[in-house]
Amino acid sequence: MGTERRLLALVICLVLGGGLLAAVLGASRAAGPHPETAGARPAPSDYVDIRDVPRISEPNPVPGADGSAGSVVVECGRNEEGHYNEDNLVVSPGLPAGAHHTHAYVGNLSTDAMSTDASLDAASTSCRGGDRSTYYWPVLRRPDRPGTRPHETSAAHGNTGQILPEASVRVEFRGSPVSKVVAMPRFLRGMTGDAVARTADSDADVRARWSCSSTPDRSATRYPRCPGGDLVTRTLVFPRCWNGLDTVGEGHRSHLRFPAANGVCPPRTFPVPELRVSLSYEVPAGAPLALDSFPEQRHSPKTDHGMFVNAMTDRQMAAVVDCLNEGRACRL
Repeated sequence: MGTERRLLALVICLVLGGGLLAAVLGASRAAGPHPETAGARPAPSDYVDIRDVPRISEPNPVPGADGSAGSVVVECGRNEEGHYNEDNLVVSPGLPAGAHHTHAYVGNLSTDAMSTDASLDAASTSCRGGDRSTYYWPVLRRPDRPGTRPHETSAAHGNTGQILPEASVRVEFRGSPVSKVVAMPRFLRGMTGDAVARTADSDADVRARWSCSSTPDRSATRYPRCPGGDLVTRTLVFPRCWNGLDTVGEGHRSHLRFPAANGVCPPRTFPVPELRVSLSYEVPAGAPLALDSFPEQRHSPKTDHGMFVNAMTDRQMAAVVDCLNEGRACRL
């Protein structure tokens, strides 16, 4: 009789223990892969007084006689439509919420994880000249203020707080200082920056450029503390040396590379128009900032990044190339 009771007690303990273990594992999965980092805010070391940042001592190469010194501004608004989602068509196509953080968009109004070349080509756009390309980046938040709108709370993974709307968005294409440029192929995918820079082995892919509106000659990879009345700025500069073959590359980078410091593209690549997306925000003095990120990245400003898909028509891209190569200032 005593043996039966002991066996019954053992069975009950095993059942209860298994249920407790399942509950713990379930809670861990629900909290995400690294729940201890989910609510982490940027550290004090992630901020810098912009006045303590040295001025840029080496300017970009001056265009030579064979260069393409023009510029083309594409007027696409500043996301007045409220186009946000947690998708990433360039990095994780076909996977809804694959970004695990929220992106803001200008240009193509249909862009999400399920977009195709055909759907982009058929969609409406926020760009005045009809450019159906999509341009997007992770949102910037004030974590000290609660988010109340659906797109401010849906990303989770510690990406919470009020999304700061862009005060301005400038989409611009520039040429090469050392050569003429050739057309981008339709539906070329591109990205800049490193979304996992905080935990990466090196800063090789870091392209973050944070600054203030009154100090364009100073930029940092940290959140800037700006003089009163200034806007916080982000500049996303994309690679402009194309391999001439692919619209999508291995690791989303191999088909598009950055030029050397002298402006020359690597061997077996061709200079295409350089995309720059410049963003600005109204931020009260001393307010905390948090760039949407993966949990392990703790909203590090070094992880700033952006993506685009070129959906310009051949005629629109030809106009961009002509303007750049002829050294003119144009708008599309």
